[in-house]
Amino acid sequence: MNLYTRIAAVNVCISRTAGVDFDKSVAIAGETIAQLIQGQHQGQIQQVPGKTLTIEELRKGSINSAVLGAAEICPKSVPPEVMKKVEAALKQAGAKAPAPSK
Repeated sequence: MNLYTRIAAVNVCISRTAGVDFDKSVAIAGETIAQLIQGQHQGQIQQVPGKTLTIEELRKGSINSAVLGAAEICPKSVPPEVMKKVEAALKQAGAKAPAPSK
């Protein structure tokens, strides 16, 4: 899943650099990863053992992964209000928050 998260994040960063709206960038990256997991892994991921995830569950998780990854590798491409939500979610989860965008 780490590879797929990184791919989704890079896609968000590239599309944002090209001027694509953040929500659209994340939706495309998330859908790509969701379809890939469904097609290549029959909707199963290691983080949820023994369960086949629906396409909606895959989309939601993939979109979240794309946002978290983009916040880490291209924080300046993530809208400030989204960065605040990411930082709050990571703090609540006890994870390290991404570096603040400058």
